[in-house]
Amino acid sequence: MPRQPSVPREAMRQAIETLRAAVGSARNGLPEEVFLFVSSLTPMVNVDLLIRDDQGRTLLTWRHDRFYGPGWHIPGGIIRFKESSAERIAAVAAKELGAEVGFDPRPLCQHEIVNHSRDVRGHFISLLHACRLLTPPDEARRFDPSAPRDGDWAWHQGCPDDLIRVHEIYRAFIDGAEAGSPLPSAQVSLGKAENHIRNADTENQAAR
Repeated sequence: MPRQPSVPREAMRQAIETLRAAVGSARNGLPEEVFLFVSSLTPMVNVDLLIRDDQGRTLLTWRHDRFYGPGWHIPGGIIRFKESSAERIAAVAAKELGAEVGFDPRPLCQHEIVNHSRDVRGHFISLLHACRLLTPPDEARRFDPSAPRDGDWAWHQGCPDDLIRVHEIYRAFIDGAEAGSPLPSAQVSLGKAENHIRNADTENQAAR
């Protein structure tokens, strides 16, 4: 049952209409301030792209931001309003890699990630999809270790030591220990970094 608002309903309606006018169509994405606010109200659903080549390497991108970086991570993105997971996978490949991919529509695994230490970007449902490159990634975005840039890509033989903590849940896949059989859903608590690592390690051991 909905709870009663702590402010007058008319004031709340006016605030909502102001936001609606500022945002326009949510299918085109949200302004960052609005997105961060929404992420503190409801879980976000995102797709992550596990891209491997014939040599057993995994394509990762460098991330350096105030929430997760610096470190390597599997490219991914949050599904927008009325957007299919297939559309978001294609958009992530184009935006982050400058490439086209094919993919298995059945997720390899699903994780519900809850960060108890913050509300903004604090609850995600993450779907990992096995993908393959149909076109090569943009060479202009290849990672240069002497000048790391947010979003640049590189192939990795095995999981790098500086994988971002939230993607420790994918270590077994990046290492090639899990390649094709879907895993059951799992929940990961991110109250503290050490709790996250412990839970991720437990899941990876169970997956093996």
